[in-house]
Amino acid sequence: MTSSSRPGVYQALNSGHDDADGPLRPRTFDEFVGQRRVVTNLSTWIEAARKRGGVLDHVLLSGPPGLGKTTLAHLVAGALESTLKVTSGPALERPGDLVGLLTGLEQGDVLFVDEIHRLSRTVEEYLYAAMEDRAVDVVIDQGPAARSVRLTLAPFTLIGATTREGLLSHPFRARFGVVEKLVPYPAADIRTVLLRSAERLGCALDGEAAAVVAKRSRGVPRIANRLLRRLRDVADLHNAGTVDATVVQDGLAMLGIDELGLEETDRRLLAVLARLGGGPAGLKTLAVAVGEEEDTIEQVYEPHLIRLGFLKKTPRGRELTEEGRARLELGSSDSEAPGLFAG
Repeated sequence: MTSSSRPGVYQALNSGHDDADGPLRPRTFDEFVGQRRVVTNLSTWIEAARKRGGVLDHVLLSGPPGLGKTTLAHLVAGALESTLKVTSGPALERPGDLVGLLTGLEQGDVLFVDEIHRLSRTVEEYLYAAMEDRAVDVVIDQGPAARSVRLTLAPFTLIGATTREGLLSHPFRARFGVVEKLVPYPAADIRTVLLRSAERLGCALDGEAAAVVAKRSRGVPRIANRLLRRLRDVADLHNAGTVDATVVQDGLAMLGIDELGLEETDRRLLAVLARLGGGPAGLKTLAVAVGEEEDTIEQVYEPHLIRLGFLKKTPRGRELTEEGRARLELGSSDSEAPGLFAG
């Protein structure tokens, strides 16, 4: 058995994907915290496929960044005892990139494509036959001598991850037999994630401190783990043996994160809308005003502000709600955090 066909082998292709969270990833579905419906469904479909002796249907995982789509792809491959090959939509620029990748798959392999909504339409259409018929058509030669050759593919499972499901064409989305959407985590689940991550990092984390960090993590495990690493640094510099309430207070103040998990950019977005009379304001206007990309605002900052009820999206643009305006006024008068809400 070659190294590429061993159960559970992970192969990162030309994806540009940063796996810095790898050491903190759960190793089995039993270790995965939260998203119970998604985890239960995936476990069921995997077990059914194994009993049939076939391959798992193609899987589409959607939801905001940092909720565990990549982790679930690893867990699916592990549960199937299959090789996981990882790439991303932007890395597959031409059909030739995809053909070379698909023809290199062995039976039962799992191909994970992150940011699958960023595939070009031409590459996406090449995937249609690969997903449905397990074959791809390759054009050989040029001009009058050109001819099409159909290459048969080994049965495989495609797992696509996207933060923008609406950008997928209907024919493409319809070819996924399993479609699951991840949602932000409740604070209790984030607290459990933090305690487990602290154990793996060899970091002592007080239970009450973990609860405070969980409430400020926007329901996103990736953010929680990032904050934990920085708080561990603060504890080390203060010669504190434990990340406790004092370390959390000092560390989050250094990071500019308030009790609702709002960061400086969140506050600037609210302040810009306030200066514009509460809106409506276009996404491009907000992006220029705060110095961020439009996609970053739409995918990273807006969802949390909308969940808090501070901002709403309308056909005419973004508008500041009364709750958002009240939050700005509260922040500007907060003597414990001077300047945090300055626009």
